[in-house]
Amino acid sequence: MASVVEYKGLKAGYHCGYCDSEEGKVSCGMWAHSMTVQDYQDLIDRGWRRSGKYVYKPVMNQTCCPQYTIRCRPLQFQPSKSHKKVLKKMLKFLAKGEISKGNCEDEPMEPTMEETVAGDFALINKLDIQCDLKTLSDDLKESFESEEKKKGKSPKKEESKGLIQSQHIEEKLGSGEPSHTIKMHMAPKPGKGADLSKPPCRKAKEIRKERKRLKLMQQNPAGELEGFQAHGEPPSLFPPKANKSNQPKSLEDLIFESLPENASHKLEFTRFLCSSPLEAENPPHGPDCGYGSFHQQYWLDGRIIAVGVIDILPYCVSSVYLYYDPDYSFLSLGVYSALREIGFTRQLHQKTSQLSYYYMGFYIHSCPKMKYKGQYRPSDLLCPETYVWVPIEQCLSSLDNSKYCRFNQDPEAVDEGRSKEPDRLQVFHKKAIMPYGIYKKQQKDPREEAAVLQYAGLVGQACSERMLLLRN
Repeated sequence: MASVVEYKGLKAGYHCGYCDSEEGKVSCGMWAHSMTVQDYQDLIDRGWRRSGKYVYKPVMNQTCCPQYTIRCRPLQFQPSKSHKKVLKKMLKFLAKGEISKGNCEDEPMEPTMEETVAGDFALINKLDIQCDLKTLSDDLKESFESEEKKKGKSPKKEESKGLIQSQHIEEKLGSGEPSHTIKMHMAPKPGKGADLSKPPCRKAKEIRKERKRLKLMQQNPAGELEGFQAHGEPPSLFPPKANKSNQPKSLEDLIFESLPENASHKLEFTRFLCSSPLEAENPPHGPDCGYGSFHQQYWLDGRIIAVGVIDILPYCVSSVYLYYDPDYSFLSLGVYSALREIGFTRQLHQKTSQLSYYYMGFYIHSCPKMKYKGQYRPSDLLCPETYVWVPIEQCLSSLDNSKYCRFNQDPEAVDEGRSKEPDRLQVFHKKAIMPYGIYKKQQKDPREEAAVLQYAGLVGQACSERMLLLRN
């Protein structure tokens, strides 16, 4: 299945949730009817980011708060003292019920999703009304079948039973609106909400199974925690302690430290595929869970306290949003979940070696509340002109002097992935797929060519040839 996108162009002069400017925000956006994980990987490596099915790219040299894509390198990541403090605080709370008071700083806050794409929601609502997705899907299917017949092939019809089951679960858990029984608060990074209905009570039989699973893991610690499960019981959270040594504790040691049997609290995780424009994929050499968008639910003593969304892509885990119950803000759940996701990325890397980065969204140096992302080291920022990654340490002095910076120090360097042959761009028009070179001969409006060429320049040559640009 190809990505199908509808480019909506430049939007300027609207409210910014970072600096509160009424007219300072400038971005380009498109609606993703569907998108492959490889296309989205390539897009975020060119400065794009999704908010639901709306995919947008700040116009960096014009917007009031330039938003630089930031990625952490988990394989070299070492938790800082403040990170260790958060992890130890969680362990003390789980083991003994201790609540650290007075030393829990307020977490920095991302603007709500409504603020980060403010002004786009009227457009999104219109798109929901205007776009008949079933008709679009049928048209696209018809077009593909026609192409396959020309090539002498029969179209493949495959559907994963597991995916259908996960989507059924998503209808219950992923409505996008928090339950009225739990007040949810948007944390400093990542997440799109879920239906936070109460879970079934845990029975004594289930608790006995959990203890049995823990004993089995002590005999085979490598087994159950690899990858995550879309169905069934959640994996045990606490594998056995690592062998004692003089080495400082690793991130895994701090996250998965064993708790006593009489621990005061129990923290568990469940993970499900969730609704997003990304098409789920399960290639044989990919992670056990497959690629796509997932909910991560944090359950404390049978009560859900946080829900995060992550995208698992060919080269990274990309954090989307996190909602959490403000009653548990003393646990610094935003920081804690980020550290768990870094650890999870390292876990996935063991099976899928090219998956080795953790994307934290946007770093905004000019916004004090958003600079915390630079504390997850080592990390890199994306050059907004050449789209190469530069260690954040090399960028900070330039950002202190100017909101907008080109990080690539080579003045001769150019965007290697730029659109070089726009006529090869793929257009989906009137149930037919055609290269832009043919499509433009049918168009007389000069604004049409300007819009298509702007889109091609923003997505780059590779994506423009793979993705289908829907034109009405």
